[in-house]
Amino acid sequence: MQAKARIATPAQDVSHHRFRLAWLTLLSALFILAQALVAQARPESLAPLAERVSPAVVNITTSTLVEGRTGPQGIVPEGSPFEDFFREFQDRNGSPEQPRRSSALGSGFVISEDGYIVTNNHVIDGADEIRIEFFPGDGQPTELPAEVIGTDPKTDIALLKVEAERPLKFVSFGDSDSARVGDWVIAMGNPLGQGFSLSVGIVSARNRALSGSYDDYIQTDAAINRGNSGGPLFNMDGQVVGVNTAILSPNGGSIGIGFSMAANVVTKVVDQLREYGETRRGWLGVRIQDVTPDVAEAMGLEKAEGALITDVPDGPAKEAGLLSGDVIVTFDGAEVTDTRALVRQVGETTVGKAVRVVVYRDGSTKTILVTLGRREDAERAENGDADDSDESPAPEATEQSVLGLTLSALTDETRQQLGLDAAANGLLVKEVDETSEAFEKGLRPGDLITEAGQQDVTTLADLDTRIAEAKEAGRKSLLLLVRREGEPRFVALSLSE
Repeated sequence: MQAKARIATPAQDVSHHRFRLAWLTLLSALFILAQALVAQARPESLAPLAERVSPAVVNITTSTLVEGRTGPQGIVPEGSPFEDFFREFQDRNGSPEQPRRSSALGSGFVISEDGYIVTNNHVIDGADEIRIEFFPGDGQPTELPAEVIGTDPKTDIALLKVEAERPLKFVSFGDSDSARVGDWVIAMGNPLGQGFSLSVGIVSARNRALSGSYDDYIQTDAAINRGNSGGPLFNMDGQVVGVNTAILSPNGGSIGIGFSMAANVVTKVVDQLREYGETRRGWLGVRIQDVTPDVAEAMGLEKAEGALITDVPDGPAKEAGLLSGDVIVTFDGAEVTDTRALVRQVGETTVGKAVRVVVYRDGSTKTILVTLGRREDAERAENGDADDSDESPAPEATEQSVLGLTLSALTDETRQQLGLDAAANGLLVKEVDETSEAFEKGLRPGDLITEAGQQDVTTLADLDTRIAEAKEAGRKSLLLLVRREGEPRFVALSLSE
C-alpha cells in the first residue's frame, strides 16, 4: 500500500508562520532583557563614587632632621697626610656636619569632621614634621600641620589630628568581614608623589597573613605603589574596608599583588589610639603552637584544631592554672581554630576581663577562668628585666646566615662605605644564596633590611626574635622591609621548618 502524501492547508501554513514569529519575538525580548540586566550590573562610570569620597583622601608629607656625617671619615684614612687637605676642602664647600632634612610621601584619609586622620605608621615613623595636603575644592583647606595621636607598629597604623577652621569631609569604615573575593574595590592615594590618584580592582583574597601577629590583610589587584601607603581601600558603597599597606613585587612596582589591613582590625586600633594614645591588647601569657594531625591523633583529639600550649611563663595563664600540654579549644566563648586565631582573639579582648578558657587535658575538657593582663605592660617588663640583668650580655654575633641571606649589622664603617646617614640602622645583606627564595625575589648584596615582621631590626638578635615570634604565631613567612639606594619595598620570605 502506498503512503498518502500529507498536504497542508493554507490555514495550517498561516498558523505555523505565526508560531515561528511569536517564538522569534520572545527570543528577541529575552536578549534585550539580558543586555539591560548586564548594563545594570556594570556601572557606566565610577566617577560619582570618586567625587563623593575623594575630598576625604589626603596626601601626607613628612620631614625628618638627619644629622650629617662629620669630618673626612671614609674619604681618606685617619691620620693620612691628606686629611687636612680634605677637611679644608669640605669647609670651603659647605660643612658636612650641618644637619639636613629628609622628606617622604604617603597617603591617608579623614575619619571625622574634627580632623582625625588614619595612615600607616611607617609613613610617619621618625618624622618631626607632618603636613597634610587636602584634595582641592569644596572649601577644603589646602594644607595643614598634623600631630601624632598614637601609633601601632604591630598593625602599621597611625592616628593623626589636624585643626581646621571648618568641619572636614570624612569617610566611614565598613565591615571588612563582608568583603568577598571578587568584589570590586577602589584604591586612592598619592602613588610615587604624583598627587591624588585612583585605581580599581577586585578583592583577590581574604585573611592574608604576612608576618605580624595581628595580620588580617585583604589582597587586591588594584594598583598600589610607593606613596599609596596609608591610603584607603573603598568598597562600592564608599566605605573604607582596608588601609593600603604593602605590596609583593620583585621590582618595587605594582604587579597586582597588594595588601590592605582589614578595616575591622583598624577600627579597634584607631578607637584605642583615639581614647588612650596607645594600644591596650589583652595578654594571656602562654607560648603556643598549632595542633598538627599527628599531634591530634596522639592526644586523642577528633580534629586538628586549637592551640597547643608549649610553655606557661609567669603571667595570667600560670596564675589561673593553665599547663603546658593543654590544648585551648575555645576562648571567651569562641572556637579556637589555630594559633593565629587565638592571638587575635586574645589581643582584641579587653584588658582585665575575666574570660572562660576551655582546654583539652588528659582526655577531657576543663574550663578555667583567666583574668587577662595587658600585652604592652608584659613586653615592657620583659625588656626591662633584660636591661636590669646583672649578667654580662653575650657578645653580639657580627655575621649570620638565615633565609638564604648572609647578614651583618651596620657599623660606622659600613655606613660610610654605603653613603648612609649616621642614624641609619638595619641589617646589611652581604651575600645571597643564588638557589634561595631570597635571590628569586630580587634580594642582592648591598640591600639593607630595616624591618622584619613590621618591627625595626638593628641587630642579628632582633631578627632571630622576629623569626621566633612569627613561628610562634604560626606564620609561614616573614615580611621584610628592604631598602636599596633608599627605596623601600616589602619582601615576604618563607620560614624554614
